[in-house]
Amino acid sequence: MKKQIQDHLTHALRRLVEDGTLPASELPTPQVDRTRDPSHGEYATNSALGLAKIARMQPRALAERLVAALPETPGVARVEIAGPGFINFHLAAHAYRRIVPTVLAAGPAYGRSQLGAGQRVQVEFVSANPTGPLHVGHGRGAAYGAVVADLLAAVGFDVHREYYVNDAGRQMDILATSVWLRYLELCGETLDFPSNGYKGDYVWDIAAALHREHGDAYRQDAAALFRGIPSDEPDGGDKEAHIDALILCAKQGLGDHRYRYVFELALNTILDDIRDDLSLFGVDYQEWYSERSLVESGAVQRAIERLRSNGHVYERDGALWFRSTAFGDEKDRVVVRENGQPTYFASDIAYHMDKLERGFARVIDIWGADHHGYVPRVKAALSALGDDPSRLDVLLVQFAILYRQGEKVQMSTRSGQFVTLRELRKEVGRDAARFFYVMRRCEQHLDFDLDLAKSQSADNPVYYVQYAHARVCSVLRQAAERAIPIDPTPGERNLDRLTEPQEQALLRLLSRYPEVVEGAAVAAEPHQITHFLRELANEFHAYYNAHQFLVDDEPLRDARIKLILATRQVLRNGLELLGVSAPEAM
Repeated sequence: MKKQIQDHLTHALRRLVEDGTLPASELPTPQVDRTRDPSHGEYATNSALGLAKIARMQPRALAERLVAALPETPGVARVEIAGPGFINFHLAAHAYRRIVPTVLAAGPAYGRSQLGAGQRVQVEFVSANPTGPLHVGHGRGAAYGAVVADLLAAVGFDVHREYYVNDAGRQMDILATSVWLRYLELCGETLDFPSNGYKGDYVWDIAAALHREHGDAYRQDAAALFRGIPSDEPDGGDKEAHIDALILCAKQGLGDHRYRYVFELALNTILDDIRDDLSLFGVDYQEWYSERSLVESGAVQRAIERLRSNGHVYERDGALWFRSTAFGDEKDRVVVRENGQPTYFASDIAYHMDKLERGFARVIDIWGADHHGYVPRVKAALSALGDDPSRLDVLLVQFAILYRQGEKVQMSTRSGQFVTLRELRKEVGRDAARFFYVMRRCEQHLDFDLDLAKSQSADNPVYYVQYAHARVCSVLRQAAERAIPIDPTPGERNLDRLTEPQEQALLRLLSRYPEVVEGAAVAAEPHQITHFLRELANEFHAYYNAHQFLVDDEPLRDARIKLILATRQVLRNGLELLGVSAPEAM
C-alpha cells in the first residue's frame, strides 16, 4: 500500500505540473510514512509542506489541490488533510486483509525486495587478529556484521562478506615468540615469561603440538636467550623493548625457516579455530583476505607510490609520512618506518584501495568502537589516492559486557582471562547469543545478561519470539490430531471474519514487515528486526490467550488459521534474517 500511495501521489504531482500549479521541474519522490497515531490514518505525507514554497501557496491550499488530483486508490477508505498541510490516508479494512494471501503466496520471499538493484557491496567484519580465540566482544561484531550483510542481500544488494586476516606485523611476532617460549618450558627450560606475551591456555596447546611433532629440535638455552635483553620489571623495566628483543632472539636463534614454521603453526591453528567458531555461530565469508598478500602482490608499494605521485607524502627523521592533516586528520601518519618496513596503516591504505579497485560500489567496515580514531585517517588516505571516501562507511560496534548472577564478568585478552565466543555459544546457545547481540544499536553499550539468555520465560526476548512460532505449530498439530482440514491456499475467502482487535493488530503488523526490513537494511540497524519480532510475538500471544482458533464455525476457523499461518511465516522470515532458528516445539 505504501508504494501504491507513493505512485499515486507522484501521478497527482504531475497533474499539478500540467495545470501550472507546480513549476515544470524535477519533482522529488513523495515521502510516505506510517503514522504513529492510528487516528491519523495508517500513512501520511508532508509533500504539500515541502513543495509549498515553489508553488507559492499555503501548504494547506496545496494539499487540497494535491488531494483533488489523486486518482482513486483501491484500499484507501478516505484521505484527509490535517494540521498545516499533512495528508493522511486511512485504509479500508479489506486492504489489510489482503496481506494474508500475500504473505502465504510469497512464503520465505515475503519482506524481500530489489531495492538494491544488484549493486555490489562489500561488508568486512570481525577481522580479529589471529592471536587468540574469538571472545564475546568479537561475537557482537560477528552477529551484527552477519545480519547487516543478510539484510542488504534481502533487499537486493549483491553482498560480498570478507574477513581481513592480519597475518603480518608485530602482534603475530609476539604470538609466535610466546608459543616458542612456552615450548622451551615444555622442553624443561626455566624462564620468566614476558609480561607482554600471550598467556592464554591456547598458547600452551600450540606449544605442545610443536613439542609433540619436533621434540627438542627447537630447544635453546633459555638463560643464554634472556642474557642481556632489557628487563620488563614494573620498576624501571621496558616491557615493549623486552618483547621486541625476545622476538629478535627467536628469529635469529631459530633461523628463517624454523621461525617461519612456528609462526605459521600459531597462525593456522588459531585461524582454523576462528573459522570453526564463526561457522558454528552461523557466520560464513566469501573471502578471507590476507594482509601479507598485499605486500607480496606489490599493492602496498603501489598505494605508497600513488600517494607520492599525488604529492601527499614526505620524508622526516628517516621515515616516510602521509600528510593526512591536509584531509582533516589530527596529525600526519607514518607509512614507512625508519627501517624501511611499511606500517600497518600502509597495509590498510592498500587494502582499501584494493577494495574499491575490485568494483564495489559501497564498502562497509565494521570495527570495534576503540578504532573510532582510525576512521578519519583511512578516509583521508582514500581522498589522497584520488578515490571517493564517501564509498566507505565505517560502523563502530561498542563492547558487550557479560553479567552472571548480577555480577560483571571480568575479562583481559592479553592475560588470557576472557570468555570465548565458543564458551558463550555453549552456555546460552547460538540463537540467544545471536538475538541478544543485535537487540540494540551497534554504537550503544550492550549488557549481556547470561542468566536471562538461558531462561525459558516471557522475559527472555528470543524465547518469547520463538515460542510464538512454536505455538502456531502446536495449533496445526492439534488440528491434524482432530482431523480438521487446513486450507493453506492463498486467497481472501473468509478473511472478512477477522474483525477482533487482536486480529486487526496482527494484520497491521504483518503489512509493516517489508518496510521494517528495508529500513533496517538501509540504516544498518538489525535491532529494528528484533523490536518488530518482539512486537509481533506479543500481539500473537495476546491473540492466542484471548481466542480459540479451532472453532466449530468453519469460515471463522479458516480465517484464523490463515492469519496465524501468515504470522508464523513472518516470524520465521524475521528470525532467519537474524540467524536464529524457528523451532516447531519448545
